[in-house]
Amino acid sequence: MKNLQISWIVLITLLMTSCVSKQKMVYFGDKESLQVDAVLQEYETTIQKDDMLTINVSATNSEAVLPFNIYETPVMGNSLANIEPLPYLVNAKGEINFPILGSLKVEGMTNNQLSVYLIDKLKEYLSDPIVTIRTTNFKVTVLGEVNKPGAFTIPNQRITVLEAIGLAGDLTIKGNRKNITLVREINGKRTLIPIDLTNRELFNAPYFYLAQNDVIYVEPNKAQINSSVVGANTSVIFSAISSLLSIIAILF
Repeated sequence: MKNLQISWIVLITLLMTSCVSKQKMVYFGDKESLQVDAVLQEYETTIQKDDMLTINVSATNSEAVLPFNIYETPVMGNSLANIEPLPYLVNAKGEINFPILGSLKVEGMTNNQLSVYLIDKLKEYLSDPIVTIRTTNFKVTVLGEVNKPGAFTIPNQRITVLEAIGLAGDLTIKGNRKNITLVREINGKRTLIPIDLTNRELFNAPYFYLAQNDVIYVEPNKAQINSSVVGANTSVIFSAISSLLSIIAILF
């Protein structure tokens, strides 16, 4: 009978140690209101090397803007109005080769800053020019303990850590919410930034909004790591122990 009691204590201990506290599972922890930094709310991503920029120039004189827009060769019967302009590749020097204006250093600018810069340059050639810019290959990648890992193209170039995790189907029950890693390239160097989803200060963190080519990695929690170390037969062992305890209980 003493052995049976010891066996039950061991089994209960194993079950209790496999539990995860609420604090480690719930996002943002304290639900009190939080003042979000106004500067962060106006965050814009900056242009990087290898970005693909669609730049469209328009003005009152539609013919005068033609030299400043690059298009694919129109198919017979199609007008330029139905053709998307070709994107500009930001080269290894952080430059684009713009018609008539030549090589322009654009790395580090936001799309809005580049638009203002081009408008100022184009006033020499056009009356009241309008410039619209879009990054066509803006993407983020989410890996690890999420339901749908992968790379996601973001059409509006503005996405938060939480939105990216949402695109990946949220964390699995095995994901470590307190220790997520953001991989970001800063000044040509890969930087690893820790993220804690259980801390509401995340909303004011400078990395709350993601940059082009950011990678989010969700590591497994301790329970998942421990189960991997023990091996895939852990569930079989627990089942065998449970059956053995049941037999002992019947006999005694």
